[in-house]
Amino acid sequence: MNLQTPRWAELSLVSVTMIWGCTFLIVHTAVHTAGPLAFVGTRFAIAATIAALLSRRHLRGLTSLEWRAGVMIGASIFAGYSLQTWGLQYITSSKSAFITAFYVPMVPLMQWLFQRQQPHVAALAGAAISFAGLACLAGPEGISGGFGYGEMLTALGALAISAEIILIGHFAQRVHIARVTVVQLAVASLLAFAAMPVAGESLPGYSPVFFLCALALGMASAAIQYVMNWAQRQVSATKATLIYAGEPVWAGVFGLLAGEHIPALAVLGAAMIIFASIVGEWRRP
Repeated sequence: MNLQTPRWAELSLVSVTMIWGCTFLIVHTAVHTAGPLAFVGTRFAIAATIAALLSRRHLRGLTSLEWRAGVMIGASIFAGYSLQTWGLQYITSSKSAFITAFYVPMVPLMQWLFQRQQPHVAALAGAAISFAGLACLAGPEGISGGFGYGEMLTALGALAISAEIILIGHFAQRVHIARVTVVQLAVASLLAFAAMPVAGESLPGYSPVFFLCALALGMASAAIQYVMNWAQRQVSATKATLIYAGEPVWAGVFGLLAGEHIPALAVLGAAMIIFASIVGEWRRP
């Protein structure tokens, strides 16, 4: 079985998206026991430790390019996760999901502007349909209201997520995956802890709930970042973005399994996102 194929890489990114879809409840629980930066710092410290232990044989060969790539990707991870978590203190989760979804059309446009990579028209159409589907998932509550402090934080977080996806694709072919993964996770953790005094946060006391949530997401983050670094060697940033857009679809699936009511508009949005992935893959013979 040859795992070094685009199809396996795409399936791996689908698995990553599935994991993302079931993590919101964990994050929502954790931030009630500590500040967002403390949770982000602890989560990625655990992830970096796990990745370093698994990759200890390779760390001595760290190059300047890998260090630079890890720092840039790690900074974007820190910004994306911290700003999104911070913004959730001021806006609803549905509005946060809708604003964060701006990274779907933003990635191909940023590649076009900064990397001179003109996306295929099918990819742009897929991004547009996917974004419309995400708006349906968010519902009236998610797209209503003004643009205040929480919305601004979340929009900046979406921009950082776009940068992370593009940077991973930019460096993937030229770096050692394991080494870069360790650096980016460690940088994300250190930046979160360093920002705590600026944000007025303090280290939380011992809480079993906080520790278990951070441990679970730390292990998940180590696996997710490694898979993203590996898979985006074979999958373009635009195609990867269409796959990542399925995150709220999986969140809805897990919510449905947990007994939540899923409105018809959300079902339509999920169907549009799946259709967008098909459209984004279409190429005229």
